[in-house]
Amino acid sequence: MATGRNHRPATRSRGIPEATVARLPLYLRALTALSERSVPTVSSEELAAAAGVNSAKLRKDFSYLGSYGTRGVGYDVEYLVYQISRELGLTQDWPVVIVGIGNLGAALANYGGFASRGFRVAALIDADPAMAGKPVAGIAVQHTDELEKIITENGVSIGVIATPAGAAQQVCDRLVAAGVTSILNFAPTVLTVPDGVDVRKVDLSIELQILAFHEQRKAGDGGDVPAAVTEGAAASGSAPATVRGGSAAGRKGPDGDMPAVMPA
Repeated sequence: MATGRNHRPATRSRGIPEATVARLPLYLRALTALSERSVPTVSSEELAAAAGVNSAKLRKDFSYLGSYGTRGVGYDVEYLVYQISRELGLTQDWPVVIVGIGNLGAALANYGGFASRGFRVAALIDADPAMAGKPVAGIAVQHTDELEKIITENGVSIGVIATPAGAAQQVCDRLVAAGVTSILNFAPTVLTVPDGVDVRKVDLSIELQILAFHEQRKAGDGGDVPAAVTEGAAASGSAPATVRGGSAAGRKGPDGDMPAVMPA
């Protein structure tokens, strides 16, 4: 089976906008649910509602894929599942390494949705010698001394960082030096990477602070925003979901929401 090292998704070469790429997993999640219910076709309005976008935006997104549907019938569900999966590179096997097997890393390792979405956890890596050899989600944890060897032997191009903030940049540098070109960062810090390396950042504390802000607004409090929220926002800024070559790109997804990183 093909691995991620030698094959890159075709989306950029086809000129598909980043905002559209960010919505494709939402469409795929909705379409997969329809497929599991044996629904053969779906209208743009129905699919847009299920994905949380407006139908005009959905039709525009699908036009980049060369898929326009049939008037009065809608879109073929199975064909769209295949088409979007192909554009996202999910019709091949993507080996992934997770570095940092604390509570969060172990939870990610136990996530059951990787295999069904084209990803294979090739290795779990941690700096604690006491963790070496311990099974997590049926996979023996390996020490960080083996990181470069693991990446080379498994043809890994995607790395997940779930370490403390202080260790994240060093781990990132080693991943990149070993050939990893895409990183999903759960550490609460901004990583610096060279051109050609993509980073997506997931910061749960920032998302909770944003929710707290909206909860306060819904409560009708017209006073000042709590210091914890404003200070957190000031410290983080609008933390980018995508970073290329160390520069920030927009983090908003469809209609201003964060795109789904890990579909349920």
